Amino acid sequence: MLSCSGLSVSYGRRKALSDFSLSLAPGEIRALIGPNGSGKSTALQALAGLIRPAAGSAAIGDRAVASMSRREIARHLAFLPQQPVAPDEMTVEQLVRQGRFSHVGLFRSYGPRDDEAIRWALESTGLADFADRGLRELSGGERQRAWISAALAQEARILLLDEPTSFLDIGYQIEVLDLVYRLSRERGVGIVMAIHDLNQAMSICDRISLLEKGRLVFDGQAQALAESGLIEKVFRVEGRFVQLSPESAPHFDVHLSRWRAVTA
Repeated sequence: MLSCSGLSVSYGRRKALSDFSLSLAPGEIRALIGPNGSGKSTALQALAGLIRPAAGSAAIGDRAVASMSRREIARHLAFLPQQPVAPDEMTVEQLVRQGRFSHVGLFRSYGPRDDEAIRWALESTGLADFADRGLRELSGGERQRAWISAALAQEARILLLDEPTSFLDIGYQIEVLDLVYRLSRERGVGIVMAIHDLNQAMSICDRISLLEKGRLVFDGQAQALAESGLIEKVFRVEGRFVQLSPESAPHFDVHLSRWRAVTA
């Protein structure tokens, strides 16, 4: 569905991403985690074809992303940056309608097929009753859902999300994560998500990629990551993984005592 091999990206003399590889299957959720500056956003942008790698390549199916036009990419893949911007007076439906541009273009009017896709995107994100509301009227979680709805209107089967829960309180974070999980399981959308909250990543994602200083240091399932000892090393924290229930993912419990000792 989506893959990359040996991706390397440099900004001047600084190498932001080095020899990064990934594969994504339909309906799979993959988390990109790591400290600030570890290369998560750079990896997403390279996968989306928004920046040209110095080495390596990304592909959608058997086609290299670098060989595809922006419209072709948008028919398969939607990218949602950390802080997308739209005029506050724009309505939810107007925002979602923009997601059809890759199919409509400049010279074709919207037809029944487009209206159906917009309706499906609004219903899938629980925003059908919000279609006529202005973006300024929405809560943080509702606004993030509106942007995801616009991405879905592209009918993209691949969704790249850069910190989709940042700046949201816990209730809205869970709202967005529930939507992400439902899209993967009910719609077969493959999702790559950069996320800061380790426990959220471990609870929702099928696989986790851990980055450190632009390098991939782990790629696998949550349980294997919990047993690797890498979280303490990479994030430079003390803690332990606990199992809250037999069905739940491992939960990382941070030890704060050393911070209390420093500030005492």
